Amino acid sequence: MSKITKFGLPFTFIAAGALLSPLAHAAAPGHPATPADAIVTELMTKALPDIPGKDAVMITVDYPPGAVDPVHRHDAYSFVYVLEGSIVMQVKGGKEVTLSPGQTFFEGPDDIHTVGRNASQTQPAKFVVVLIKKKGAPILTPIH
Repeated sequence: MSKITKFGLPFTFIAAGALLSPLAHAAAPGHPATPADAIVTELMTKALPDIPGKDAVMITVDYPPGAVDPVHRHDAYSFVYVLEGSIVMQVKGGKEVTLSPGQTFFEGPDDIHTVGRNASQTQPAKFVVVLIKKKGAPILTPIH
């Protein structure tokens, strides 16, 4: 199992098995603290022999209180299942939804993920995502 931490806007998953440790966020004197970044842990990557050129990736995402994702896309079929806390999700052209444990969310390969955040400023949230994507493609591509 490897952990990959999102660091700011220019974020992509480049290689399975990459291991980055989380950075501590400290506010400078006179400046408010910024929300902590989401922590992404890869649980499994599996080739799909019945679907040539595709693989499946399973990850967990831990949102510290107040965590917010940059606008991005996955270029994959993404299936989200909330494990704990509450998260807010939206794709371009869709409605913003707040999801609680046991609820699900779907993103298609052409969707632009415009909202992804922890619904709480005080409680963490965690969800699992299964992505069906092209082999070797990044899990996430920021939209600038």
